[in-house]
Amino acid sequence: MQGATLTNFLLRKTGKNWDAVPLENVSVDDLDKESFDIFYREAARSGRMSADDLKLSVTQLLEKLNLVDGSLLKRAAVLLFHRNPEKWITGSFVKIGFFENDADLRYQDEVHGSLMIQADRVIDLLYTKYLTAEISYDNVTRIERYPFPKDAIREAVFNALIHQDFSVGVPVQISVYRDKLYISNDCVFPPSWTTETLFQKHRSLPHNPDIAYTFFRAGFVESWGRGVEKICKLCKEHGIAEPEYTVHPNDIMVLFEAKTPSLHGRDQENVQENVQENVQEKSRASAIIELICADNSISLRELSKKLGVSSKTVQREIEKLKAKNVVRRIGGDKGGHWEIS
Repeated sequence: MQGATLTNFLLRKTGKNWDAVPLENVSVDDLDKESFDIFYREAARSGRMSADDLKLSVTQLLEKLNLVDGSLLKRAAVLLFHRNPEKWITGSFVKIGFFENDADLRYQDEVHGSLMIQADRVIDLLYTKYLTAEISYDNVTRIERYPFPKDAIREAVFNALIHQDFSVGVPVQISVYRDKLYISNDCVFPPSWTTETLFQKHRSLPHNPDIAYTFFRAGFVESWGRGVEKICKLCKEHGIAEPEYTVHPNDIMVLFEAKTPSLHGRDQENVQENVQENVQEKSRASAIIELICADNSISLRELSKKLGVSSKTVQREIEKLKAKNVVRRIGGDKGGHWEIS
């Protein structure tokens, strides 16, 4: 037994978990209003807190969540509700990167702030900037399908935040590729646990129980050790393989693999070619919409050429789409653009 494992063993011999250690030189007044607003909003939505609980003052709420030790705030309170927990706890943020391959990082972001803020923003950032839905149309109804089920990714990210070994000083890391996504975090597993344990029925033994309890009360996670089971079920329903877990003594990595590579938001140059190949199998209206999505400044003449039909035919289809409020043209042929409703 060594390193973080030894430290946590000795700490628990005193009857405390790492996140329950009190901190000096920080008070309730230093905590962040937006972070509490996020908690109150999500707790009300999930129904995990009673109506009376939702009326508690910040001080009363912290006591209700067991986040104070006498007159001092616990580490968990600072991580959960302070705007800058890194002042006390190095590396308490999430790092996200998009990779062409293992050696080619294209761009990255860091999500700082309280754990409430991180939980509120990381998933939205992933699904607005890093992952792109495959778009199809059922007649004129737009259908979006992301490579990974959002609820499964949310569960995995929240699990990483809850079980993170913050004493190491390394952030939770999310690596996104065109056809796969990794989530990794440092952690301290119970000595007898293996990868197989994660996939079996097991007790909930969070490394940071005070943080886990607050996430539960907010409605972010369950409390019965069902996270991995839930993630696997969601992936199966989405039509992709169950995630692959790699467990080391001091860290864990979960790999999600897409069924087929998904177009990334910055790389849609092949969309037009694919549309022309498949146009015979789709309605002309759907093909027009896909071409507009790929290039919203495309002209009627270009649409006619790519679809292999006359300009009058394209104009007739456009008028039908306009009548259904599906598409509209802003400006003229030169300098104008299309908007899809």
